[in-house]
Amino acid sequence: MEYAILRVIWWVLVGVLLIGLMVMDGHDMGVGTLSPFVGKTDSERRAAINSVAPHWDGNQVWFITAGGAVFAAWPLVYAASFSMLYIAILAVLWTLFLRAPAFDYRSKIANPTWRSTWDWVLFVGSAVPPLLFGVAFGNVLLGIPFHYDDSMRLVSDASNPIMGFLALLSPFAILCGLVAFSMTAAHGGVYLTLRTEGAMQARARKAATVFSLIAIVCFAVGGFWVGHINGYVASNLSPIAQSDPLAKSVQIVQGAWLNNYHEYVWFAIAPILGFAGLILSIVFNSKGKSGVAFIFSGAGMAGIILTAGMSMFPFILPSSTDPRSSLTAWDATSSEHTLLLMLVAAIIFTPIVLTYTSWVYKIMRGKLTTARIEENSNSMY
Repeated sequence: MEYAILRVIWWVLVGVLLIGLMVMDGHDMGVGTLSPFVGKTDSERRAAINSVAPHWDGNQVWFITAGGAVFAAWPLVYAASFSMLYIAILAVLWTLFLRAPAFDYRSKIANPTWRSTWDWVLFVGSAVPPLLFGVAFGNVLLGIPFHYDDSMRLVSDASNPIMGFLALLSPFAILCGLVAFSMTAAHGGVYLTLRTEGAMQARARKAATVFSLIAIVCFAVGGFWVGHINGYVASNLSPIAQSDPLAKSVQIVQGAWLNNYHEYVWFAIAPILGFAGLILSIVFNSKGKSGVAFIFSGAGMAGIILTAGMSMFPFILPSSTDPRSSLTAWDATSSEHTLLLMLVAAIIFTPIVLTYTSWVYKIMRGKLTTARIEENSNSMY
């Protein structure tokens, strides 16, 4: 298989893993974000938590696999992103760590203060990661301050780690964070309407509608904003050459992130899917067809993530201080042999993981009512 084709395949597969992370783990995070608000009683909050408790940790595999795939397929991207975004990534990990004890310890003691505390811990551990993921993607679109010297050593151009982290919180990046936060909250709300009944289901449906609308508005504003920020245009870039980021020339041009939509008109399917998915999710959720709404909510999330990837292609991690050091799908990959071996492993193991995941969701399907929770008051969650 040609090197260029392998590079495109792994660009697609990493994108699929990111979509899987946001769709599968995203509804878990959305439920954790909404549970203190849609659940007015302890039984209702337990019902919300129990709706995702059997599989939330399994969905974390998407996060681990995505990180592993970036490390193996794009080692230069892994090194640069984890170095330049170190504090932000640690903040994501720290908040993700909070989820496990929140799930496991919350119902160990029948004390209102104890349980309320863990409910808010779960809220933080569920709401902060997608927000920071969105902020990180916003900064990738703006460019990260790094460069490679003539010896290919990675150099950070940020003044210091703290100021570098604060610099990430630009208005555009925060807007991207709001897109990620609102679409996971909406996705979690739709999932709760699928798994609950009565007043709690009504509150979840309302929350899903509100956050879907917020996501639509923020996504639209972000699309307009992207046309007015600097994008990157590469030349002297070969899809089959060995990985060498410094072998190309890069220009920074305002609005260049929209160039791909002029060159490849079919790329427009991504933003269309983003808007259509969220809108149809609202429509079907209002009609009580929560299962269909959940599918369209996931499709909307996929469209938004694809929009970011297709806007930047072939760039993966642009440099704001030395455009030539920007990393692309053509010059930041592992060897041809490595990509081929990884592809074989993905072909073998991906169907196994998907089959097992589907089986778990099939076994755990059904409504979770407060009556059922109260009948099983000694259950773990």
